[in-house]
Amino acid sequence: MKPIQSVRRDGLAARHRQLDALLPHFRALWHPQPFREIRPAWCRPWPALAAELLALDDERAEALNADAPAALGWLVRHLPDVAAIAPLAELPVRAAVSAGTVNDRWAWEIPGRKRAQIEAFAAVARCGRRPVLDWCGGKGHLGRLLAGYWQVPVQTLEIDAALCRAGERLAQRLGIDQSWIATDALGADLRVLGDRHAVALHACGELHRRLIRDGATAGIACFDIAPCCYHLHLNDGYRPLAAASSLALTPDDVRLAVTETVTAGARERRQRDRAIAFKLGFAAWRGEVSGESYRSFKPVPEAWLRGDFAAFMAAMCQREGVVSPSAGDLARCERRGGERQREVLRLSIVRHALRRALEVWLAGDLAVSLAEHGYAVELGVFCARALTPRNLLISARRG
Repeated sequence: MKPIQSVRRDGLAARHRQLDALLPHFRALWHPQPFREIRPAWCRPWPALAAELLALDDERAEALNADAPAALGWLVRHLPDVAAIAPLAELPVRAAVSAGTVNDRWAWEIPGRKRAQIEAFAAVARCGRRPVLDWCGGKGHLGRLLAGYWQVPVQTLEIDAALCRAGERLAQRLGIDQSWIATDALGADLRVLGDRHAVALHACGELHRRLIRDGATAGIACFDIAPCCYHLHLNDGYRPLAAASSLALTPDDVRLAVTETVTAGARERRQRDRAIAFKLGFAAWRGEVSGESYRSFKPVPEAWLRGDFAAFMAAMCQREGVVSPSAGDLARCERRGGERQREVLRLSIVRHALRRALEVWLAGDLAVSLAEHGYAVELGVFCARALTPRNLLISARRG
């Protein structure tokens, strides 16, 4: 990826306004869930689109599900108006800055992919010349690297006391100025942590929202935040932080934004497809005996998905209070689950084509809220999606 000019503050606001206006226009495409609806409502006005999707071979269907820009380009052939979304879903790549050098021992105990994500984040974050608050930092790997790069004190906030102790040992081995605050980020008093440079790599849901919402009020001087798992800690729906945001999203809508994975191998994909087929087979049977449309059920224990379909159905029927199928019905439900899994894979391409745009809107809501508090804000990409699909970085400095 070649760096391009970052979106200016006014460009950021304009992008967000356009997404805020366009995404509701296409809600009929990204809101329905083929897992729950045998044929989403958009299949009726666009039968040719549905027919072409259902005719895709497995390899092409898998590829389009895994590549939102390619799926969006494919979708435009049937729905030309969707083309307006494409440039809004693309964000500038942040250019790396000269951050200095550190002893390679900073990376003790870090898996390769995680280390690469930390290094990519640290390479594009700009030093704020203030003490660093490493938010929800675990063992403090990111904070440890930034302490070496920027030569500033770092405090890592982490709820797990065992991780704090492990991080302290790692910091002591390097002799860097890093300390820990063992507390719940959702209850931490940010007023005593003001005038710092807050960094957060993949803090989930309300953890990153709380840092931005309350940190701005508490006087945090700088932010560098890569959000993750926007759907966690939501109740009835997403509540925008920015006054400029008006898009209404359910928790399932928000979850769509983070469904993309790029690291799963062939074996993991087979296991995923098998699990979906099992669940859809049960859903088909429950709908048949109850006469009801799809109804959600509690998460399924992983152990139930490792055995055969008969054992899975026995466990699910007992838990959900559904009569167990006969041997003949069982075989039919297993076949139907497999058929539905293949249909869901193909029909989901439509909503997956728009999931990056939803993620950019979500990150934009966070970024614009900081701009509304007087920060100079940039929203961009800090690493290739092959390293992590959650590669958006919000950088904000008080003006």
